[in-house]
Amino acid sequence: MKFQLIVTLLPVVLPLAHGAPAHRDTPNPGLRGTDSLVGYSPDNSGGSDSRPDIKYTLLPEQKVDPENGSYLDFVKADNPQPIRGSTGSDDPGPRNYYYDRINSDKLAPPGTDHGQTINAQWPMGLSHNRLGIDGAGWARQENTNVMPDATLMAGVDMRLAPAGYRELHWHVASEWSLVLNGSCRIQAVNENGETFIDDVTAGDVWFFPPGLPHSIQALDDGVEFLLVFDDGDFSEDNTFLATEVFLHTPREVLSKNFGVEVSAFDKIPDDELYIFKGTPAPADIEKQNVTTAAGLVPRAKSYSYHFSEQPAHEVAGGSVKIVDPLTFPIASNFSAAIVTVHPGGMREIHWHPTSDEWTFFISGQGRATLFTAPDSATTFDYRGGDVGYFPKSNSHYIENTGDEDLVFVEVLQAPEFTDMALGQWIASTPKQIVSDTLNLSDDMLNNLKTEKQSYKGLGAYLPITCHDPLRLTRS
Repeated sequence: MKFQLIVTLLPVVLPLAHGAPAHRDTPNPGLRGTDSLVGYSPDNSGGSDSRPDIKYTLLPEQKVDPENGSYLDFVKADNPQPIRGSTGSDDPGPRNYYYDRINSDKLAPPGTDHGQTINAQWPMGLSHNRLGIDGAGWARQENTNVMPDATLMAGVDMRLAPAGYRELHWHVASEWSLVLNGSCRIQAVNENGETFIDDVTAGDVWFFPPGLPHSIQALDDGVEFLLVFDDGDFSEDNTFLATEVFLHTPREVLSKNFGVEVSAFDKIPDDELYIFKGTPAPADIEKQNVTTAAGLVPRAKSYSYHFSEQPAHEVAGGSVKIVDPLTFPIASNFSAAIVTVHPGGMREIHWHPTSDEWTFFISGQGRATLFTAPDSATTFDYRGGDVGYFPKSNSHYIENTGDEDLVFVEVLQAPEFTDMALGQWIASTPKQIVSDTLNLSDDMLNNLKTEKQSYKGLGAYLPITCHDPLRLTRS
């Protein structure tokens, strides 16, 4: 005779940490209610006799016309509320007060926001952090898994401790990098057998084309750098690693390839290294300057650019400096600007006609409104470590909302860093056309500047006199 044991699995609820469950003196009810709870019944006793007592004080900027759209500094608010003027209402919760305080333009958006744009913000602090071996460093990334509409570029924030390596590797995407702090030694060999090695420090840039094998090792002070790839689907987990190539090639084949005994590969690692510590790099870089019959990579095609030594172009509201293929030819389709905006200043309303913009916020805090045709607009708040993404021809500005300098890098997939400025467009269009279209006063139109006002000054963002600072940074 066969017996069948039927077991019903029920959810398990553990006891409370401090004593017995609630309602100790009442019978333990079943897991489900009765059918009398479905729909209307005069016996139902649900509902509240009084509204929640929510105590809060509105900021002065919340009491004006919502279309003014002033920045709301909720960090200093006891109980921030989704209210602007006569719009919105209080919020009794549940809530995440931390997110509400640092994302005031999401909790209480300007009245000019409308509809829904793409999500143009991702905090690297929410990315999964991949930790290296033995305290060697870490890496976290942004790609289409977390920003589905950021299709042209992806980014990685990576840290290497002193003597830490990013393992020998290559990938199918182009790699553009900005050193954020510290210093490192980069090395590569190209398809012609030409070799390259250089030391780069905070503010410098490097570029490695697709398929070019290279390595990175932190120097004595360690290093953190930003990597930008020309593929929104790029993943750091899918790079071609030297360890994996050796592990997944038959040792007999390796023996023939290198002309050595099979036993030469007995001690290769049994897993990838990715980020690990090694022998500190010698202080004298010449000791690692391996040369071949092909020689060194020609200077004109060098994979590094010492951007840290390029002076910034100063304007009233901040500063800017550009690196693009006009000065760094090997990075054939990467153009970037490092922008500093002083407190109270802003990067003027603009758009890029031929490229999406991938932006990384290095320090400070700011906000931007992304406008997408025909009538969608969303305002986002950014802090150091955040990624912004603005599709081509979608207008936006970046305003400093803090009390310290806002620093960020704008990266384009373009052979030259260019933009279209709203102010220059309006000022360079016949006044009659503008007046008939926007009903602006003659006084305002007569005071507009035909040159770009890329970085507005303090207070009311008065125009500043400068001739296209984005181009003047080139030498």
